[in-house]
Amino acid sequence: MEKKQVPVQKNQTITLDFEDITHEGNGVGKLDGYPLFVPYALPGEKGKVKVIKVKKNFAIGKLLDIEETSNERVEPPCNVYYQCGGCQLQHMSYSMQSEMKRNQVINTLKKIGHIEDVTVHPTIGMDDPWRYRNKVQIPVAERNGKLITGFYRKKSHEIIDDMDRCIITSEVNDRMVEAVRSIADRLGIPAYDEKSHRGILRHIMVRTGEATNETMIVIVTRTAELPYKKELIKALHETYPHVKSIVQNINKERTNVILGKETKVLWGEKYIYDKIGDIKFAISGKSFYQVNPTQTKKLYDTALEYANLTGGETVIDAYCGIGTISLFLAQKAKKVYGVEIVPEAISDAKENAKLNNIDNAEFFVGQAEKIMPWWTSQGLKPDVIVVDPPRKGCDQALLEAMIAMEPKRIVYVSCNPSTLARDLHILENGGYETKQVQPVDMFPQTSHVECVSQLVYTGK
Repeated sequence: MEKKQVPVQKNQTITLDFEDITHEGNGVGKLDGYPLFVPYALPGEKGKVKVIKVKKNFAIGKLLDIEETSNERVEPPCNVYYQCGGCQLQHMSYSMQSEMKRNQVINTLKKIGHIEDVTVHPTIGMDDPWRYRNKVQIPVAERNGKLITGFYRKKSHEIIDDMDRCIITSEVNDRMVEAVRSIADRLGIPAYDEKSHRGILRHIMVRTGEATNETMIVIVTRTAELPYKKELIKALHETYPHVKSIVQNINKERTNVILGKETKVLWGEKYIYDKIGDIKFAISGKSFYQVNPTQTKKLYDTALEYANLTGGETVIDAYCGIGTISLFLAQKAKKVYGVEIVPEAISDAKENAKLNNIDNAEFFVGQAEKIMPWWTSQGLKPDVIVVDPPRKGCDQALLEAMIAMEPKRIVYVSCNPSTLARDLHILENGGYETKQVQPVDMFPQTSHVECVSQLVYTGK
Protein backbone atom coordinates (compact mmCIF):
# COMPACT_ATOMS: atom_id res chain seq x y z
CA MET A 1 0.00 0.00 0.00
CA GLU A 2 1.44 3.36 -1.05
CA LYS A 3 2.18 5.75 1.81
CA LYS A 4 0.09 8.91 1.58
CA GLN A 5 2.20 12.03 1.12
CA VAL A 6 1.83 14.91 3.58
CA PRO A 7 0.76 17.89 1.39
CA VAL A 8 2.90 20.54 3.21
CA GLN A 9 6.51 21.02 4.22
CA LYS A 10 8.06 22.81 7.19
CA ASN A 11 8.65 26.56 6.58
CA GLN A 12 6.34 26.50 3.54
CA THR A 13 3.97 29.49 3.24
CA ILE A 14 0.41 28.69 2.11
CA THR A 15 -2.98 30.37 1.89
CA LEU A 16 -5.63 28.60 3.95
CA ASP A 17 -9.41 28.79 4.42
CA PHE A 18 -10.36 28.18 8.07
CA GLU A 19 -13.47 26.09 8.58
CA ASP A 20 -13.42 25.04 12.24
CA ILE A 21 -11.84 25.68 15.63
CA THR A 22 -10.25 23.34 18.21
CA HIS A 23 -11.17 23.25 21.89
CA GLU A 24 -7.96 25.19 22.55
CA GLY A 25 -9.11 28.01 20.27
CA ASN A 26 -6.87 27.24 17.27
CA GLY A 27 -8.27 27.74 13.77
CA VAL A 28 -8.51 24.62 11.59
CA GLY A 29 -7.89 24.63 7.83
CA LYS A 30 -7.43 21.63 5.51
CA LEU A 31 -5.34 20.84 2.44
CA ASP A 32 -6.60 17.72 0.65
CA GLY A 33 -8.23 16.63 3.92
CA TYR A 34 -4.99 17.16 5.88
CA PRO A 35 -5.63 19.46 8.88
CA LEU A 36 -3.50 22.42 9.89
CA PHE A 37 -3.98 23.98 13.33
CA VAL A 38 -3.27 27.71 13.48
CA PRO A 39 -3.45 29.81 16.68
CA TYR A 40 -5.47 33.07 16.44
CA ALA A 41 -7.29 32.08 13.22
CA LEU A 42 -11.10 31.96 13.22
CA PRO A 43 -13.62 29.93 11.20
CA GLY A 44 -14.74 31.78 8.06
CA GLU A 45 -11.38 33.51 7.64
CA LYS A 46 -8.74 33.16 4.92
CA GLY A 47 -5.12 33.76 5.78
CA LYS A 48 -1.48 33.37 4.88
CA VAL A 49 0.15 30.72 7.07
CA LYS A 50 3.73 29.60 7.64
CA VAL A 51 4.00 25.88 8.40
CA ILE A 52 6.15 25.49 11.53
CA LYS A 53 5.65 21.83 12.50
CA VAL A 54 4.68 18.83 10.33
CA LYS A 55 3.35 15.51 11.66
CA LYS A 56 1.91 12.48 9.89
CA ASN A 57 -1.73 13.42 10.63
CA PHE A 58 -1.60 17.20 11.10
CA ALA A 59 0.55 20.32 10.96
CA ILE A 60 0.91 23.46 13.10
CA GLY A 61 1.00 26.83 11.39
CA LYS A 62 1.72 30.45 12.27
CA LEU A 63 -0.75 33.08 11.07
CA LEU A 64 1.16 35.68 9.01
CA ASP A 65 -1.65 37.68 7.48
CA ILE A 66 -5.47 37.66 7.39
CA GLU A 67 -6.92 38.14 3.91
CA GLU A 68 -10.60 37.65 4.82
CA THR A 69 -11.68 38.54 8.38
CA SER A 70 -14.49 37.00 10.45
CA ASN A 71 -17.15 39.29 11.95
CA GLU A 72 -16.39 37.52 15.26
CA ARG A 73 -12.82 38.85 15.36
CA VAL A 74 -12.19 41.59 17.93
CA GLU A 75 -9.12 43.60 18.89
CA PRO A 76 -7.57 42.11 22.08
CA PRO A 77 -7.56 44.83 24.76
CA CYS A 78 -4.43 43.39 26.44
CA ASN A 79 -1.17 44.84 25.11
CA VAL A 80 0.77 41.59 25.73
CA TYR A 81 -1.95 39.12 24.64
CA TYR A 82 0.07 37.57 21.79
CA GLN A 83 3.16 37.18 24.00
CA CYS A 84 1.60 35.90 27.21
CA GLY A 85 -0.46 32.79 26.51
CA GLY A 86 -2.43 33.07 29.77
CA CYS A 87 -5.49 33.89 27.66
CA GLN A 88 -6.19 32.15 24.36
CA LEU A 89 -9.43 33.76 23.15
CA GLN A 90 -9.18 37.55 23.46
CA HIS A 91 -9.23 37.87 19.64
CA MET A 92 -12.69 36.25 19.59
CA SER A 93 -16.07 37.85 20.40
CA TYR A 94 -17.49 36.79 23.75
CA SER A 95 -20.59 35.27 22.13
CA MET A 96 -18.34 33.09 19.97
CA GLN A 97 -16.31 32.05 23.02
CA SER A 98 -19.51 30.90 24.76
CA GLU A 99 -20.74 28.95 21.72
CA MET A 100 -17.30 27.40 21.18
CA LYS A 101 -17.26 26.12 24.76
CA ARG A 102 -20.73 24.62 24.48
CA ASN A 103 -19.77 22.89 21.22
CA GLN A 104 -16.63 21.55 22.85
CA VAL A 105 -18.75 19.91 25.57
CA ILE A 106 -21.24 18.46 23.04
CA ASN A 107 -18.48 17.07 20.79
CA THR A 108 -16.42 15.65 23.67
CA LEU A 109 -19.44 13.89 25.23
CA LYS A 110 -20.19 12.36 21.84
CA LYS A 111 -16.63 11.38 20.89
CA ILE A 112 -15.27 10.14 24.24
CA GLY A 113 -18.41 9.32 26.24
CA HIS A 114 -20.61 8.12 23.36
CA ILE A 115 -23.34 10.30 24.88
CA GLU A 116 -25.47 12.01 22.24
CA ASP A 117 -29.04 12.15 23.50
CA VAL A 118 -28.48 14.68 26.29
CA THR A 119 -29.43 18.33 26.75
CA VAL A 120 -26.36 20.58 26.81
CA HIS A 121 -27.61 24.03 27.74
CA PRO A 122 -26.14 27.28 26.36
CA THR A 123 -23.04 28.36 28.30
CA ILE A 124 -23.70 30.57 31.33
CA GLY A 125 -21.44 33.55 30.69
CA MET A 126 -20.60 36.84 32.39
CA ASP A 127 -22.12 40.28 31.80
CA ASP A 128 -18.60 41.71 32.06
CA PRO A 129 -16.00 39.02 31.22
CA TRP A 130 -12.99 41.02 32.45
CA ARG A 131 -11.24 41.68 35.78
CA TYR A 132 -12.85 38.60 37.33
CA ARG A 133 -9.93 36.79 39.00
CA ASN A 134 -9.69 37.26 42.78
CA LYS A 135 -6.21 35.69 42.98
CA VAL A 136 -2.98 36.38 41.12
CA GLN A 137 0.46 34.72 41.39
CA ILE A 138 3.23 36.69 39.71
CA PRO A 139 6.89 35.67 39.38
CA VAL A 140 9.64 38.14 40.32
CA ALA A 141 12.97 38.62 38.57
CA GLU A 142 15.71 41.23 38.15
CA ARG A 143 16.52 43.12 34.99
CA ASN A 144 19.08 45.93 34.68
CA GLY A 145 19.42 46.05 38.47
CA LYS A 146 15.68 46.51 39.08
CA LEU A 147 12.97 44.11 40.29
CA ILE A 148 10.42 43.22 37.61
CA THR A 149 7.16 41.32 37.83
CA GLY A 150 4.94 39.84 35.13
CA PHE A 151 3.80 36.61 33.54
CA TYR A 152 6.15 34.44 31.52
CA ARG A 153 6.28 34.53 27.75
CA LYS A 154 4.62 31.53 26.14
CA LYS A 155 6.68 28.34 26.58
CA SER A 156 9.45 30.11 28.51
CA HIS A 157 10.49 31.33 31.94
CA GLU A 158 11.27 34.82 30.68
CA ILE A 159 9.12 37.58 32.17
CA ILE A 160 7.35 39.77 29.62
CA ASP A 161 8.62 43.36 29.40
CA ASP A 162 6.33 46.28 30.26
CA MET A 163 3.66 44.11 31.84
CA ASP A 164 2.10 46.25 34.56
CA ARG A 165 -1.43 44.85 34.56
CA CYS A 166 -3.53 41.77 33.82
CA ILE A 167 -7.01 42.63 32.60
CA ILE A 168 -8.62 39.40 33.77
CA THR A 169 -7.35 40.03 37.32
CA SER A 170 -8.99 42.44 39.77
CA GLU A 171 -7.47 45.92 39.69
CA VAL A 172 -6.82 45.74 43.45
CA ASN A 173 -4.59 42.70 42.95
CA ASP A 174 -2.72 44.43 40.10
CA ARG A 175 -2.04 47.42 42.36
CA MET A 176 -0.89 45.23 45.26
CA VAL A 177 1.63 43.31 43.12
CA GLU A 178 3.02 46.63 41.91
CA ALA A 179 3.17 47.95 45.52
CA VAL A 180 5.08 44.92 46.85
CA ARG A 181 7.47 44.98 43.89
CA SER A 182 8.26 48.72 44.18
CA ILE A 183 8.68 48.62 47.98
CA ALA A 184 10.89 45.49 47.81
CA ASP A 185 12.91 47.12 45.03
CA ARG A 186 13.42 50.29 47.10
CA LEU A 187 14.47 48.22 50.14
CA GLY A 188 16.91 46.16 48.06
CA ILE A 189 15.32 42.71 48.58
CA PRO A 190 16.85 40.54 45.82
CA ALA A 191 14.76 38.46 43.42
CA TYR A 192 15.15 34.70 43.21
CA ASP A 193 17.23 33.43 40.28
CA GLU A 194 16.05 29.97 39.26
CA LYS A 195 19.23 29.19 37.27
CA SER A 196 21.60 29.72 40.21
CA HIS A 197 18.97 28.92 42.89
CA ARG A 198 20.03 32.07 44.75
CA GLY A 199 18.22 35.23 45.78
CA ILE A 200 15.07 35.58 47.88
CA LEU A 201 11.83 36.89 46.35
CA ARG A 202 10.22 34.19 44.14
CA HIS A 203 6.56 35.13 43.69
CA ILE A 204 4.01 37.67 44.86
CA MET A 205 0.56 36.25 45.41
CA VAL A 206 -2.48 38.41 46.17
CA ARG A 207 -6.00 37.26 47.13
CA THR A 208 -8.97 39.59 47.52
CA GLY A 209 -12.48 38.86 48.81
CA GLU A 210 -14.87 40.20 46.18
CA ALA A 211 -17.74 40.72 48.65
CA THR A 212 -15.58 42.02 51.53
CA ASN A 213 -12.74 43.87 49.73
CA GLU A 214 -10.30 42.25 52.18
CA THR A 215 -6.85 41.54 50.73
CA MET A 216 -4.15 39.03 51.63
CA ILE A 217 -0.60 39.40 50.33
CA VAL A 218 1.54 36.24 50.20
CA ILE A 219 5.27 36.82 49.72
CA VAL A 220 6.94 33.63 48.45
CA THR A 221 10.63 33.41 49.35
CA ARG A 222 13.46 30.91 48.92
CA THR A 223 14.77 31.62 52.41
CA ALA A 224 13.13 31.58 55.83
CA GLU A 225 14.70 34.98 56.49
CA LEU A 226 13.04 37.94 54.76
CA PRO A 227 15.30 41.03 54.86
CA TYR A 228 13.70 44.38 55.73
CA LYS A 229 10.58 42.50 56.83
CA LYS A 230 9.42 45.19 59.28
CA GLU A 231 9.88 48.02 56.78
CA LEU A 232 8.02 46.07 54.04
CA ILE A 233 5.09 45.23 56.34
CA LYS A 234 4.83 48.81 57.65
CA ALA A 235 4.83 50.32 54.16
CA LEU A 236 2.12 47.91 52.96
CA HIS A 237 -0.43 48.00 55.77
CA GLU A 238 -0.08 51.74 56.45
CA THR A 239 -0.50 52.69 52.80
CA TYR A 240 -3.22 50.14 51.94
CA PRO A 241 -5.77 49.77 54.80
CA HIS A 242 -7.78 47.08 52.96
CA VAL A 243 -4.79 44.72 53.41
CA LYS A 244 -5.85 42.45 56.28
CA SER A 245 -3.13 39.83 56.09
CA ILE A 246 0.55 39.68 55.07
CA VAL A 247 1.89 36.15 54.86
CA GLN A 248 5.27 34.63 54.01
CA ASN A 249 5.43 31.29 52.22
CA ILE A 250 8.83 29.58 52.20
CA ASN A 251 9.74 27.49 49.17
CA LYS A 252 13.36 26.28 49.43
CA GLU A 253 13.05 23.74 46.62
CA ARG A 254 14.42 23.94 43.09
CA THR A 255 11.00 23.58 41.49
CA ASN A 256 8.34 25.17 39.27
CA VAL A 257 5.76 24.66 42.03
CA ILE A 258 4.90 28.13 43.35
CA LEU A 259 4.10 27.52 47.03
CA GLY A 260 6.29 25.71 49.54
CA LYS A 261 5.15 23.70 52.57
CA GLU A 262 5.77 26.32 55.27
CA THR A 263 3.54 29.38 55.65
CA LYS A 264 3.63 31.97 58.44
CA VAL A 265 1.59 35.08 59.10
CA LEU A 266 3.88 38.14 59.24
CA TRP A 267 1.16 40.65 60.08
CA GLY A 268 -2.61 40.72 60.51
CA GLU A 269 -5.00 37.78 60.26
CA LYS A 270 -4.53 34.16 59.24
CA TYR A 271 -7.64 34.39 57.06
CA ILE A 272 -9.44 36.87 54.86
CA TYR A 273 -13.15 36.39 54.21
CA ASP A 274 -15.42 36.31 51.18
CA LYS A 275 -19.05 35.42 50.52
CA ILE A 276 -20.68 33.37 47.80
CA GLY A 277 -24.42 33.86 48.07
CA ASP A 278 -25.28 33.68 51.77
CA ILE A 279 -22.26 31.55 52.72
CA LYS A 280 -19.16 33.15 54.21
CA PHE A 281 -15.74 31.58 53.64
CA ALA A 282 -12.44 31.94 55.48
CA ILE A 283 -9.55 31.86 53.00
CA SER A 284 -5.95 31.18 54.02
CA GLY A 285 -2.83 31.60 51.89
CA LYS A 286 -2.99 27.99 50.64
CA SER A 287 -6.78 27.46 50.57
CA PHE A 288 -8.29 26.22 47.34
CA TYR A 289 -11.00 28.78 46.55
CA GLN A 290 -12.59 29.44 43.17
CA VAL A 291 -10.98 32.43 41.44
CA ASN A 292 -14.23 33.76 39.92
CA PRO A 293 -16.83 34.18 42.70
CA THR A 294 -19.50 35.66 40.37
CA GLN A 295 -19.51 32.52 38.22
CA THR A 296 -18.96 30.21 41.20
CA LYS A 297 -22.35 31.33 42.56
CA LYS A 298 -23.96 30.36 39.22
CA LEU A 299 -22.07 27.05 39.18
CA TYR A 300 -23.13 26.11 42.71
CA ASP A 301 -26.71 27.27 42.18
CA THR A 302 -26.85 24.88 39.20
CA ALA A 303 -25.36 22.05 41.29
CA LEU A 304 -27.98 22.71 43.97
CA GLU A 305 -30.77 22.72 41.38
CA TYR A 306 -29.53 19.42 39.88
CA ALA A 307 -29.30 17.83 43.34
CA ASN A 308 -33.06 18.56 43.63
CA LEU A 309 -33.06 18.60 47.43
CA THR A 310 -36.29 18.81 49.44
CA GLY A 311 -34.85 18.82 52.96
CA GLY A 312 -34.83 15.13 53.82
CA GLU A 313 -31.84 13.94 51.83
CA THR A 314 -28.46 12.57 52.86
CA VAL A 315 -25.74 13.90 50.54
CA ILE A 316 -22.08 12.96 50.04
CA ASP A 317 -19.72 15.60 48.64
CA ALA A 318 -16.60 13.85 47.34
CA TYR A 319 -13.53 16.06 46.77
CA CYS A 320 -15.18 18.63 49.06
CA GLY A 321 -12.16 20.95 49.37
CA ILE A 322 -12.81 23.73 51.91
CA GLY A 323 -16.51 22.86 51.93
CA THR A 324 -17.75 25.34 49.33
CA ILE A 325 -20.32 23.06 47.63
CA SER A 326 -21.02 21.13 50.87
CA LEU A 327 -22.19 24.25 52.67
CA PHE A 328 -24.42 25.25 49.76
CA LEU A 329 -25.97 21.75 49.83
CA ALA A 330 -26.36 21.81 53.63
CA GLN A 331 -28.82 24.70 53.31
CA LYS A 332 -31.29 22.32 51.62
CA ALA A 333 -30.25 18.81 52.75
CA LYS A 334 -30.86 16.87 55.96
CA LYS A 335 -27.19 15.85 56.26
CA VAL A 336 -24.02 16.39 54.19
CA TYR A 337 -20.85 14.29 54.45
CA GLY A 338 -17.77 15.88 52.87
CA VAL A 339 -14.59 13.96 52.14
CA GLU A 340 -11.23 15.31 50.92
CA ILE A 341 -7.67 13.95 50.95
CA VAL A 342 -6.01 17.27 51.94
CA PRO A 343 -6.05 17.68 55.77
CA GLU A 344 -5.68 21.49 55.63
CA ALA A 345 -8.72 21.74 53.37
CA ILE A 346 -10.82 19.72 55.83
CA SER A 347 -9.68 22.01 58.69
CA ASP A 348 -10.83 24.98 56.59
CA ALA A 349 -14.13 23.22 55.78
CA LYS A 350 -14.86 22.66 59.50
CA GLU A 351 -14.03 26.32 60.23
CA ASN A 352 -16.32 27.45 57.41
CA ALA A 353 -19.19 25.31 58.75
CA LYS A 354 -18.75 26.94 62.20
CA LEU A 355 -18.49 30.38 60.63
CA ASN A 356 -21.91 29.91 59.03
CA ASN A 357 -23.54 28.10 62.01
CA ILE A 358 -24.09 25.03 59.84
CA ASP A 359 -24.29 21.90 61.99
CA ASN A 360 -25.62 19.36 59.47
CA ALA A 361 -22.33 19.04 57.54
CA GLU A 362 -19.52 16.72 58.67
CA PHE A 363 -16.07 16.58 57.07
CA PHE A 364 -13.59 13.70 56.85
CA VAL A 365 -9.97 13.42 55.73
CA GLY A 366 -9.21 10.56 53.36
CA GLN A 367 -9.62 9.06 49.91
CA ALA A 368 -13.28 9.10 48.92
CA GLU A 369 -12.96 5.73 47.16
CA LYS A 370 -11.85 4.13 50.46
CA ILE A 371 -14.11 6.01 52.88
CA MET A 372 -17.33 5.59 50.87
CA PRO A 373 -17.33 1.73 50.93
CA TRP A 374 -16.72 1.94 54.70
CA TRP A 375 -19.70 4.29 55.02
CA THR A 376 -21.77 1.76 53.07
CA SER A 377 -20.72 -0.99 55.49
CA GLN A 378 -21.91 1.27 58.35
CA GLY A 379 -25.35 1.56 56.74
CA LEU A 380 -24.98 5.03 55.23
CA LYS A 381 -27.06 5.28 52.05
CA PRO A 382 -26.88 8.66 50.28
CA ASP A 383 -29.75 10.02 48.22
CA VAL A 384 -27.40 12.27 46.25
CA ILE A 385 -23.64 12.21 45.58
CA VAL A 386 -21.92 15.38 44.40
CA VAL A 387 -18.42 15.10 42.97
CA ASP A 388 -16.04 17.87 41.90
CA PRO A 389 -12.73 16.19 41.02
CA PRO A 390 -9.47 17.73 39.72
CA ARG A 391 -8.73 17.84 35.96
CA LYS A 392 -7.77 14.14 35.87
CA GLY A 393 -11.38 13.23 36.77
CA CYS A 394 -12.52 10.53 39.19
CA ASP A 395 -10.52 7.43 40.07
CA GLN A 396 -12.07 4.21 38.75
CA ALA A 397 -12.43 3.01 42.36
CA LEU A 398 -14.44 6.11 43.28
CA LEU A 399 -16.79 5.66 40.31
CA GLU A 400 -17.32 2.04 41.36
CA ALA A 401 -17.99 3.13 44.96
CA MET A 402 -20.55 5.68 43.75
CA ILE A 403 -22.29 3.10 41.56
CA ALA A 404 -22.35 0.58 44.46
CA MET A 405 -24.09 3.14 46.71
CA GLU A 406 -26.93 3.57 44.17
CA PRO A 407 -27.85 7.19 45.00
CA LYS A 408 -30.96 8.50 43.22
CA ARG A 409 -28.95 11.32 41.68
CA ILE A 410 -25.31 12.16 40.98
CA VAL A 411 -24.21 15.73 40.34
CA TYR A 412 -20.82 15.84 38.60
CA VAL A 413 -18.99 19.19 38.55
CA SER A 414 -16.06 19.12 36.11
CA CYS A 415 -13.31 21.42 34.86
CA ASN A 416 -12.28 19.04 32.06
CA PRO A 417 -14.83 17.91 29.41
CA SER A 418 -12.62 14.97 28.32
CA THR A 419 -12.41 13.29 31.74
CA LEU A 420 -16.06 14.21 32.38
CA ALA A 421 -17.12 12.36 29.21
CA ARG A 422 -15.01 9.31 30.14
CA ASP A 423 -16.49 9.17 33.66
CA LEU A 424 -20.10 9.75 32.55
CA HIS A 425 -19.73 6.80 30.18
CA ILE A 426 -18.67 4.58 33.12
CA LEU A 427 -21.54 5.86 35.30
CA GLU A 428 -24.03 5.26 32.50
CA ASN A 429 -22.79 1.67 32.20
CA GLY A 430 -23.40 1.43 35.96
CA GLY A 431 -27.10 2.22 35.74
CA TYR A 432 -27.22 6.03 35.42
CA GLU A 433 -28.57 8.29 32.71
CA THR A 434 -27.10 11.73 32.03
CA LYS A 435 -30.12 14.04 31.98
CA GLN A 436 -28.56 17.46 31.38
CA VAL A 437 -25.24 19.28 31.27
CA GLN A 438 -24.72 22.98 32.00
CA PRO A 439 -21.47 24.60 30.80
CA VAL A 440 -20.40 27.58 32.94
CA ASP A 441 -17.76 30.06 31.77
CA MET A 442 -15.58 30.31 34.86
CA PHE A 443 -12.55 31.57 32.93
CA PRO A 444 -13.54 34.04 30.16
CA GLN A 445 -10.88 34.80 27.52
CA THR A 446 -9.36 31.33 28.07
CA SER A 447 -10.21 27.99 26.48
CA HIS A 448 -11.25 26.40 29.81
CA VAL A 449 -14.87 25.48 30.51
CA GLU A 450 -16.54 24.14 33.67
CA CYS A 451 -19.65 21.92 33.57
CA VAL A 452 -22.35 20.67 35.91
CA SER A 453 -23.97 17.35 34.92
CA GLN A 454 -27.07 15.71 36.37
CA LEU A 455 -27.32 11.91 36.39
CA VAL A 456 -30.36 9.94 37.50
CA TYR A 457 -30.41 6.28 38.59
CA THR A 458 -32.40 4.12 36.19
CA GLY A 459 -31.43 0.67 37.53
CA LYS A 460 -28.85 -1.80 36.27
